Amino acid sequence: MHNVFRSKLPLLLTFCLFTSFLPVSSSVLCPAVASDEYYKVARNYGRDGRTGSDGRSGRDGRSGENQNIFVNDSPINLDLSGKNGEDGEDGEHGDQPDCSYQRDTHGGQRLRVSHDINAPNGGNGGNGGKGGNGGNGGSLTLYYSNLADLRNVYVRATGGEGGRGGRGGNGTKGCNCHRRRWEVKTCKGTPGSPDYKCTENVYRCSDGNDGQDGSDGSDGSQGRLGTLSIVNSKEPLATDTPTVKLAISELANQQFNLSKNKWNQRMGATSLLAPGSAIADNYLEFEQRLEETFQLVWQERQPIASFGNQAVTLNLTDNKQVEITFPEDLWVEGNTKSEANLTTFTVNHAIPKKDVTRLAVAEFADAGQNLNLKIVDLAAKSDTINTQFRVKFRAQDSLYGFSGYKTEYEGDIPNELVTRDYNRFTLALGKLKIPDEALRPGINVDIEVVATRSLGIRSAKQTISWQGAIRKPR
Repeated sequence: MHNVFRSKLPLLLTFCLFTSFLPVSSSVLCPAVASDEYYKVARNYGRDGRTGSDGRSGRDGRSGENQNIFVNDSPINLDLSGKNGEDGEDGEHGDQPDCSYQRDTHGGQRLRVSHDINAPNGGNGGNGGKGGNGGNGGSLTLYYSNLADLRNVYVRATGGEGGRGGRGGNGTKGCNCHRRRWEVKTCKGTPGSPDYKCTENVYRCSDGNDGQDGSDGSDGSQGRLGTLSIVNSKEPLATDTPTVKLAISELANQQFNLSKNKWNQRMGATSLLAPGSAIADNYLEFEQRLEETFQLVWQERQPIASFGNQAVTLNLTDNKQVEITFPEDLWVEGNTKSEANLTTFTVNHAIPKKDVTRLAVAEFADAGQNLNLKIVDLAAKSDTINTQFRVKFRAQDSLYGFSGYKTEYEGDIPNELVTRDYNRFTLALGKLKIPDEALRPGINVDIEVVATRSLGIRSAKQTISWQGAIRKPR
């Protein structure tokens, strides 16, 4: 009912404003109408119950210790298990509502008010906290000379148990109405006089809603088993540096050493260790150490310093190849050469991506079979970038007036119909299979050219549009 009143009130006010321009007798009813509507609004009494606080999530369990051990024929007993996650806390129960009744300020008795009322709602329960995840088992690297000595190693590298989720708090009951229906008698005028009238209005009380129970928290996940790596060596492995990321300007006139410990993945870890060991079944076996030196050779006309902060990544693969990755907004064309543990990458061309799609119409000239469209490369990179053109040629159709265009040709422009003079392209549109009628002077045309620009493995498209009339040749 409250929302109904809200929607009607603006209409009542608008009606009052309108009738204020009429004689007084036409507008005196407005305050009474607004007042009657207002007192039909349901009002709350007391206080709703507050929602209980959510329970705190449990902390994750600590992962097991990582260890590197040199084994011999002596027994070894290791516990690298992860710790259990903590349980989540329970959510608090909802707060009880205040169900005290409205009172008459003068007599302290329950007041039969002249409007509907709503009893307070119960409080919602708080949600339970999530259980903490179990810690992972630790990783174990064993160095050995005799593979059979691994049978002397007993290890437990189990994952910790996940904590239990907290329980949601209970919602509390809403308040019930003491009296659900009552009548209030209202009289107007002077008793005994003809204008004295009395009316009886019925009002109601609605019970409050019960609060909702909070949801239970989810249990934490089980920690993973620890992992095994084995190395047939008496010396510890050197730290590897398989990846280097730096600014392109830092590559100038320097060599960079990359290294990588190459591993093979095997199955059956527990069969290598003492019976009863608990660890992930798949394990890694060291194969060899890879080392490679990298050098960049810069042959691009622009100095490398002009590309200063562009980030480049070097990565040594298991095939002993050095991969170089340039940022997406820099187009590079070059070649790689490897010999005697030295990889060189020669940069022949480097172009910022923003300079790739800077083509623009320079001129639309001639008519008939000599009609051509000239396009200029504002970035002056066309001696390096490969460019192919596709065109959609539409001419004005006299049957549909000036706004109607008909597609006369759509397709690639053959390479023999494209000429390039440094950074200026001439597209011989008149040599395409376009009807002569659509190439006459005075014909309005709409031309859309899609240029595909490519360098090395990268490419981009640019759409160029031109609209106007074919002019008479000079």
